[in-house]
Amino acid sequence: MNGAQDMGGMMGFGPVVPEKDEPVFHAAWEARAFALTLAMGAAGGWNIDQSRAARESLHPALYLAKSYYEIWIAGLEKLMAERGLATADEIAAGKAQHPPKPVARMLTPENVPATLRKGGPSQRPATAPQLFQVGQRVRARNMHPAGHTRLPRYVRGHVGSIAHVHGAHVFPDANAAGLGEAPQWLYTVRFAAPELWGEAADPTVSVSVDAWESYLEAA
Repeated sequence: MNGAQDMGGMMGFGPVVPEKDEPVFHAAWEARAFALTLAMGAAGGWNIDQSRAARESLHPALYLAKSYYEIWIAGLEKLMAERGLATADEIAAGKAQHPPKPVARMLTPENVPATLRKGGPSQRPATAPQLFQVGQRVRARNMHPAGHTRLPRYVRGHVGSIAHVHGAHVFPDANAAGLGEAPQWLYTVRFAAPELWGEAADPTVSVSVDAWESYLEAA
């Protein structure tokens, strides 16, 4: 999905300026947004890739006008509305207006620390032989899917080399579309800056991208 979230390499947004001693949350509502997203994700109505896809599919003007956790809340509202867990009038009012719908699971306060420690491991047993080897030159496919993808637009069509093999992991494109986990081999691919940005780029700089096997082809 070539949405507003795929900003890598785009001009006009200015440099990324790290905030010194940046807090985890800048306001109490951000912590609550994180907690709500975690709790609803644990309820079992969607997976992490569907959650990402909901945020990415926001209208670009809406996406770019919102802060990080405002985008999270907008994505959560979309997921809940699609599944009948919240209605338009409830979202507008900011509170329940109708009896709650049942969910598969509930994340209770006492289970939060264990849930956070567990995380969401995505490594799975391989179902096919590994296609690429460390040091091999590969080209990122020039692909423009309508749905969720983790292949950044700025590397598509460019040649890099395999720097690391991570094993087989849940394929996010399939998982976001509700097609199952469909695990694929996952690689770190290193691209030289001049390959991505042209001859004026610093030749000492490289960019590393984690890419699933179907994103790549032998160069």
